[in-house]
Amino acid sequence: MISDSQTVARPSAPPVAPARLTSSPPPAHVAIIMDGNGRWAARRGLPRVEGHRRGVEAVRRAVRAATELGVRYLTIYAFSSENWRRPAAEVSDLMGLLKLFVRRDLAELDAANVRVRIIGDRQGLSSDIAGLLTEAEERTCRNTGLTLVIAFNYGGRQEIVRAARRLAEAVAAGRLRPEEIDAEAVTGALDATGIPDPDVVIRTSGEQRLSNFLTWQTAYAEYVVLPEFWPDFDRAAFAAAIDEYHRRDRRFGGLSEKAG
Repeated sequence: MISDSQTVARPSAPPVAPARLTSSPPPAHVAIIMDGNGRWAARRGLPRVEGHRRGVEAVRRAVRAATELGVRYLTIYAFSSENWRRPAAEVSDLMGLLKLFVRRDLAELDAANVRVRIIGDRQGLSSDIAGLLTEAEERTCRNTGLTLVIAFNYGGRQEIVRAARRLAEAVAAGRLRPEEIDAEAVTGALDATGIPDPDVVIRTSGEQRLSNFLTWQTAYAEYVVLPEFWPDFDRAAFAAAIDEYHRRDRRFGGLSEKAG
């Protein structure tokens, strides 16, 4: 369940400095583009599915680390709307891993007070996959700890299109006037409504692309690119990314936050 690039790898980004202790509060929302499963496997002479299996283990580590580090929202790019173009066997393997993850990990997530939210297009999904996604949300809906947002069959542009349609339908039904459509209205019509925008986006494998991920929500997010392939991602890498985030001077198009 990973958004792994199939393009030729670019030179790795400079390594992020090791994590240091900081008194700064953690970012409220961290989003991760989990990239590099296929290349991790290829470099070890293993089938791609083994990279995806190890990627699921990295998801577990990321969820535990987010909780330990005080992150309130963690969004993972599990399966993009473009991933259906991959070979049928690989898609089948990914679907199997998703089912296994939900069946094996849902009870543990629930016990850990993790709330699961799913964003993405559910139209056309098989009934078993759609049922598992609904089960994950319903079982954990009352939990108050970390919110784990799983972007499945997701594309940022497609999400904006769905939001535009919802707003158009509201206008046509007389529930909304065209002049009332503003940034807040669009935000409220997105799949991820009620979830704050990400403070930081982490991408593994050294690639420096957004890949149609949270296109609207990441307008002012900080980007941290890690050289590690996703299966090697662990708590130390997570902490290093947060440490790098704290080094940034966020301006939001205006004055520096540090300028106060």
